[in-house]
Amino acid sequence: MAERVTSVQVAQKAGVSQAAVSRVFTPGASVSEKTALKVRKVAKELGYRPNSLARAMVSGKSRIIGLVVAYLDNYFYPDAVERLSNKLQERGYHVLVFMASQTAGNIDDVMEEILDYQVDGIVVASVAMSSEITKRCQSAGVPVILFNRDQDDIAISSVTSDNYSGGRALADVLVADEHEKIAYIAGWEGASTQRDRELGFRDGLSAHNRTVFARGVGNFRSDQAKDTARVLFDVAPNKRPDAVFVANDHMAFMVMDVLRFELGLSVPNDVAVVGFDDVPPAAWLSYNLTTVRQRANVMVQKTVDTLLSQIENPSTFCPTQIKLDSPLIIRGTTRNLNR
Repeated sequence: MAERVTSVQVAQKAGVSQAAVSRVFTPGASVSEKTALKVRKVAKELGYRPNSLARAMVSGKSRIIGLVVAYLDNYFYPDAVERLSNKLQERGYHVLVFMASQTAGNIDDVMEEILDYQVDGIVVASVAMSSEITKRCQSAGVPVILFNRDQDDIAISSVTSDNYSGGRALADVLVADEHEKIAYIAGWEGASTQRDRELGFRDGLSAHNRTVFARGVGNFRSDQAKDTARVLFDVAPNKRPDAVFVANDHMAFMVMDVLRFELGLSVPNDVAVVGFDDVPPAAWLSYNLTTVRQRANVMVQKTVDTLLSQIENPSTFCPTQIKLDSPLIIRGTTRNLNR
């Protein structure tokens, strides 16, 4: 086996100092374009690869961000993970993805494992953290930010859509379309997104002197969303809701499939359906779903900026909770009588 090429060898052949070689392969370090091109050319010729682990031991920075996500069934999360990875790489960081159970209550075991990797920061998407693991991260000096989740802890930064306002806007849409029996299919009830969407929806109905006619739980899962749709809609016409807000698009698609292909109902003539997220299939003609858009690109940019600001300025950074406006997207699964 050939011996590993060292930075000293690269420096000698390139005619620069070893420190210059180190700067070329250190994200964010100052080095001239001429030197960088020369060093990278020699490194390629010799087959040199920088030792990131060794550099991390010297600098105390791994340039690694841990990303925790509960599930990737929903189109929103694969897209968000890709965007997060790309944005962090642009800033000289790499991402380690860890999967956690959505319904386990919290992610303490996974977080302990992430901390063992000496990550510089952690992004937690679609799951909850206990107060104990929060303190553990703070004691270790590892910044944490919640993505598409928040919790009642002002010591943790978070980036979400304005789920409450989105839910309320959907209530206005269904009331304006003169629906009388409006149902709601919840996501996982441990999620802040679910809580805020339902609260906004209920408050929106209440403002029009309405209440939720029927309610089921889909847990953000395809099979459970289908089962719940069958329970709510496979009933006598006088007991059947005439509209439903489904807590995310992924479940809304499943509900629509049950309504149209199992129960023979027309959307929106028999039942109007609205969702939340505006993932790409929502715009497909086969679904054409009225929904609320989560602006994933803006959410990701805010998440990266906030996390890296905390990493780079630990003594002056103040945790922040960001809620982004979520535009209403009107399509063909609602009657749109007054628009």
